[in-house]
Amino acid sequence: MKNIFKFFRKMGWHRRQSIKVILAFLVTFFIACGLIQIPAFPQFIQSQANPQVLIQQSRKLYDVGNFTEAVTVLQQAVDAFRAKGDRLGEAIALSNLSLTFKQLGQLEKAYSYITESLKLLTNSELKVQKSELVLAQTLDIQGNLQLELGKAQQALETWKQTDNIYDRLGDKNGQIRSQINIAQAQQALGMYRQARTTLEGVNKTLETQPDSITKAIALRSLGDVLQLIGDLDNSLKFLQQSRNIAEKLKSPSEISATLLSLGNTQVALGKRSITTENNILQEQSTPLGCINRPASGDALKFYQQAAQSYEQAVNNYTSIFTKTQAQLNHLSVLIQLNKWLEAQKLSAEIQSKLSNAPLSHSTISAQINLAQKLICFKQATGADVPSWKEIAQNYAVAIQQANSIKDYRLEAYALGALGGLYLENQNFNYAEETTRKALILAQENKAEDIAYLWQWQLGYILKSQGDVRGGIASYTEAVNTLKSLRSDLVALNPDVQFSFRDNVEPVYRQLVDLLLKSDNNNLVNQNNLKQARDVIEALQLSELENFFREACLQAKPQEIDEIVDKTDPTAAVLYPIILKDRLEIILKLPRDSELRHFTTYKSQIELESTLEKLQQFLKEPDQINQVKKISGQVYSWLIEPMINELGKRQIKTLVFVLDGYLRNIPMAVLYDNKSQKYLIQKYAIAVAPGLQLVDPKPLKRGQLYALIGGVSEERQIEGKNFASLENVKLELEEIKSEVPRSQQLINQTFTENDLKNQINSVPFSVVHLATHGQFSSNADQTFILTWNELLKVRNFDNLLRLRDPSESRAIELLVLSACQTAAGDRRAALGLAGIAVRAGARSTLATLWSVDDRSTSELMSQFYQEFANAQVTKAEALRRAQLTLLTEYEIPYFWAPYVLVGNWL
Repeated sequence: MKNIFKFFRKMGWHRRQSIKVILAFLVTFFIACGLIQIPAFPQFIQSQANPQVLIQQSRKLYDVGNFTEAVTVLQQAVDAFRAKGDRLGEAIALSNLSLTFKQLGQLEKAYSYITESLKLLTNSELKVQKSELVLAQTLDIQGNLQLELGKAQQALETWKQTDNIYDRLGDKNGQIRSQINIAQAQQALGMYRQARTTLEGVNKTLETQPDSITKAIALRSLGDVLQLIGDLDNSLKFLQQSRNIAEKLKSPSEISATLLSLGNTQVALGKRSITTENNILQEQSTPLGCINRPASGDALKFYQQAAQSYEQAVNNYTSIFTKTQAQLNHLSVLIQLNKWLEAQKLSAEIQSKLSNAPLSHSTISAQINLAQKLICFKQATGADVPSWKEIAQNYAVAIQQANSIKDYRLEAYALGALGGLYLENQNFNYAEETTRKALILAQENKAEDIAYLWQWQLGYILKSQGDVRGGIASYTEAVNTLKSLRSDLVALNPDVQFSFRDNVEPVYRQLVDLLLKSDNNNLVNQNNLKQARDVIEALQLSELENFFREACLQAKPQEIDEIVDKTDPTAAVLYPIILKDRLEIILKLPRDSELRHFTTYKSQIELESTLEKLQQFLKEPDQINQVKKISGQVYSWLIEPMINELGKRQIKTLVFVLDGYLRNIPMAVLYDNKSQKYLIQKYAIAVAPGLQLVDPKPLKRGQLYALIGGVSEERQIEGKNFASLENVKLELEEIKSEVPRSQQLINQTFTENDLKNQINSVPFSVVHLATHGQFSSNADQTFILTWNELLKVRNFDNLLRLRDPSESRAIELLVLSACQTAAGDRRAALGLAGIAVRAGARSTLATLWSVDDRSTSELMSQFYQEFANAQVTKAEALRRAQLTLLTEYEIPYFWAPYVLVGNWL
């Protein structure tokens, strides 16, 4: 060793330097011999000099869901870019950091980082094209965050900026993404017509583009948006196109993502089929209650297709989140299809995967979602595995995890779900305490779409404990929250998995049920009666908004009460309300400040079964005896309890605000077995879609000016066959003889453009359309036939509200002759109410089934003769025309289907 030091001294080195060199030599020697193992330096330390490597590493961590580590690496990248003075790189790293915090559910923190990124980009002197592209991409992220934070208007403005930048850069794919984002913001703001227009423009652009990954993504996004707004048929079409392109380009990630979306649309189609096909409905008692409605026919087919799509999505997955979501959705379908063994096996697999998954908003949501599906599984099968305690533990873990990442929306949802679990096990004290905590947290974080669920659940808990007053207060809060949400409900909320029939309608009905329950046979107080009536009206408005997927319907200021008190003191208004165990009827009599109340104790199942039979027999001309028998039952339930009151007040007109299945039955056909008369032989009858009417003023009859049109020839459009209507020409000719001031459009001239041109140029007071049409609970299946297309209900306002909407030019009466309710659709008449509201006409006269017979032209001719009489209301004119027909055709099939909706004066 001394000799070695002598050697180094000769080289001019000090003793300390010599020792360092000797140690270095020895370490190198031992490593080479394998005697020492040196651990690798962390990747982010190795690459500190190259922040681009950090970005790549963070992306890999992000893709596998390791968001916490991705944050650490990205913060190192930000520091590295900052040290190099690379503002563009720093901005990119900050935007990626924002995205990662978004995945962790920390939206406010995510927003602060995206704001910092944008500050760098907008203050930077970099004017290169790449800087512009990064700015657009960063604004994209900001828009998404703004939308999630409930700042829809700001998101819209942000995405308009990105659209302008992509346009400037000539980036067509970027523009497509921006326009789809713009459409999402428009939906959140309730601007649904604009959203559809935006998406139609996207679709037109895509048609001319070659197949690419971007095109597949854009088509998938379009399909997703259409699914959310309820246009399921077009959603299916675009998603299938997206899948075909992804398969052609052999992109597993896009194939998997599109199959997931396709499965979601197929499930939505299945739910829609069940809604229309199921005649007797179960009501969901609480927000997280499980109802396993049997699927058959088209519904079964769609659910089976969805199961296949989800399975394929799992097989093609590249993202762990796509796989987990596909498996959860698949589990839901297996439960719906009663495939219990497969469901149990899949749920165990998902549980195992989630137990080892990195912490994030997505994994916590999946954990809650799985717990809810396990509850439904246990309810349906009575299985012991998993136990209630294990499911409760899942919720408890989710609550703690959501709190740890400061995702308070998710924590509020998980807390409320845990309250629902306690309720399921009849543990009312814990259920109430936990639900109240969830409600407070939701309200503190302005999560109204979650708050209404726990207001509803709390109302149910209080009612179950006998606290009726507390229950009413909580349900009332839930209804008020629903009113404030409006556009959010229409657009759907991914956390709530919103379904109108399951997640909104029961809130209204359960509140009405409580309001109308009398204590010890005492009378229900007037405040409760008035509130119950207002709640049912709010339900009907909400139902129509859900029908159109638009939150644009505005209640009119003039109420029916005011009309019967001041304008028509011979009219009474009936509000029948169908509840689970009874039929409630509220009666408004003219010039009476107090409402009357009657109860018929018939279950919803019995009532709706009876109405279904009546509807069926009405369309069979040889079943007149059955019609009298069954409609006599309905008369005894609905009219008989109040007949003395109506007689005392000398009522001549009955105005019905109908509920549920009652809308499918013409009230005119109800039969009084004692007097052996139909209701139409006693009263003029009208139907109102709500408590308010459009400018309810009598028409100056001497000024009738009619646009009459229709299709008489056989047509085939959109895969549907429409038979010829031989009597349409006769019907139009007879109307023309009764209303000399009229313009006619027939067959080839009866097109949407011709209708628009005529309506826009001349102030018609009556528009009479004699053509095939269909009313359905699905807006896309509600239409009238023109010569060359099906004119959908969504476009009615475009057609009939073209003119200046001043009073002098309003359409007084819209007549839809030869239309019918969709077969097998228990809520088909909702489409008639939809047309009446959408058209903006003061009154709509339509048929609930198509009578292709001379009788229709006879009735219409007689109606216009009576209608010309200034002393006769529209309702009375229709009554007289029906009575004329009844004397000639005793069978209700011919004279009963005509319904007047809206202003009866």
